[in-house]
Amino acid sequence: MTRMSLAEYRKIRKPKRRSKYGNKKVELDGIVFDSVAESKYYQQLKWLHANKQILFFRLQPRYRLQDGFEKDGKKHRAIDYIADFEIHHKDGSIEVVDVKGALTDVFRLKQKLFEKKYPHKLTLMKYENGRFEEL
Repeated sequence: MTRMSLAEYRKIRKPKRRSKYGNKKVELDGIVFDSVAESKYYQQLKWLHANKQILFFRLQPRYRLQDGFEKDGKKHRAIDYIADFEIHHKDGSIEVVDVKGALTDVFRLKQKLFEKKYPHKLTLMKYENGRFEEL
């Protein structure tokens, strides 16, 4: 095996990418969250569960918005929406929560598809000034 010069190494190594929206990934309880805000919401949900305010919650639930299909010989992949959290309340209702910093056009489209197909309440949260606010 030959040694690689620093110049050669720099050519092949991939530089770390910055997040598209400037978020910093956070690891908590062995789970990697896409932002500090998501990790704080997770902590809040853990407290609610520990204090029996909610039945339970799930991380990164996946919802199928449209099945994949083939048309004119071209395959189209399924469209899924992956939320941040799914909360099961004591009254039997299910709330889907997404912690957002910005609402993109792609998200707005997926939101409409989700609202049409699923009965669950979809809540968008924003973390500002040390607290969560509904968008």
